[in-house]
Amino acid sequence: MTKQRQTTSNSLANSRLRPAVKKLPALRFPIQREIHKLQDALDAFNERIAELQGEGHRGRAMEVLRANALDFARQIDELRSLLVEPALKNVPKVS
Repeated sequence: MTKQRQTTSNSLANSRLRPAVKKLPALRFPIQREIHKLQDALDAFNERIAELQGEGHRGRAMEVLRANALDFARQIDELRSLLVEPALKNVPKVS
């Protein structure tokens, strides 16, 4: 038989740890909105990985979850890099 996940207590603990985030309008801030969705997915993957590790799981399923989590993290980093403005104050001008 499989053990059912206890999501209620985990969700409550995570909601206490995570600060309240204001909802961003999707049309005005599409990159931030996508980052937020990816971060939620990454959090879910990390929570599931931690649960499985706690139960002693090893194997292909864990590798797939970790690979997916890394992919979400990479996508988040790529989107965040689009939001960063380069500091051009002291950059010499090219003639």
